[in-house]
Amino acid sequence: MLVALTITATLLTASLAALDASFKAYKHTTDAVSTHVVSRIVMGRLTAMIRTGDEFGPYPIDIFNPLENPVDSTFIEFTALRDHDTGQRRIVRVERRDALSADRGPYELWYIQQDFVGDELQATSESPLITNLQSIGFRLEYEAGPRLVRATIDMIVEPDDDQAGKIHTSLASDKLRLVASVVPRRLDEVD
Repeated sequence: MLVALTITATLLTASLAALDASFKAYKHTTDAVSTHVVSRIVMGRLTAMIRTGDEFGPYPIDIFNPLENPVDSTFIEFTALRDHDTGQRRIVRVERRDALSADRGPYELWYIQQDFVGDELQATSESPLITNLQSIGFRLEYEAGPRLVRATIDMIVEPDDDQAGKIHTSLASDKLRLVASVVPRRLDEVD
């Protein structure tokens, strides 16, 4: 009877350890997949907003100086909506900020929206888009006019998984790097 209890206890302990490792691997995988999906959605949305935006910033002081153009920045700002009849204008800024807490990574990506009527600010809203952001850069290439020729977004995100280092080294959180280059539409070609 004692031998049977010892064998049963050993089998149950091994099963529990296997179940725990399986749960941690599942959590890591779902966190990684979730981060990938959210990052791709954000990148797709950013490129769509840049494609349809106007009046981009930051803008170089001297557009013909190769040291200033293209502009490398941690934010991009543009006019997302302009209604000449009502005077409404929406300015959007997407920027990298330091993370509010250490468990959310070194940086976060924030969306800031300001709504104007004429020159008067009516409303401001802001919200985080991505946490656990390792780096992000906006490269803005301008031509005389001033006109944005191309915007390139380079973003590195790490999955939000606090168990990654405790599983197996091959499952350690793999960083996701997304790079997108987008050409804004030309307003004179649309009309």
